[in-house]
Amino acid sequence: MTKVTEIIKGAASLIIGMGVTIKAFFSPVVTVQYPRQTIDITPRFRGHTKLLGDEEMPERTKCVACGICAKNCPSRSIKKVEGEKKEGEKKKTATTYILDFTTCSQCGICVESCPFDALAFSADYNPAGYSREDFLYDLVKEYEKRKKV
Repeated sequence: MTKVTEIIKGAASLIIGMGVTIKAFFSPVVTVQYPRQTIDITPRFRGHTKLLGDEEMPERTKCVACGICAKNCPSRSIKKVEGEKKEGEKKKTATTYILDFTTCSQCGICVESCPFDALAFSADYNPAGYSREDFLYDLVKEYEKRKKV
């Protein structure tokens, strides 16, 4: 009798396992064919920081190069914030904003501490490069690239 009960238990186990496999076979696919397809990024995703445009003058950023973000950055990832006051404008305009993404902890203190709301997180989820210099972002140049597109 023990051989027969073992065969019955083994067959039942096989049927249960095949049921799990068949159920998984007919469930919807959750993977993405990455190079050809990209995923939709949620609005709360934290990529590297980016500069936001001014509503009054969209050709420039809101950043006035005050440097508060660089002073508050705990990992000292914001290397250089420079700006100049252009003729006929009331505020300075950022001309250089260097972010070292290799040391950035994405804590968000720079975004929170900006008094002009000039910083936000980007949706760039796939930064890739061959050297550390590839991750030194000039956010003013990145803003100009986004503006053209």
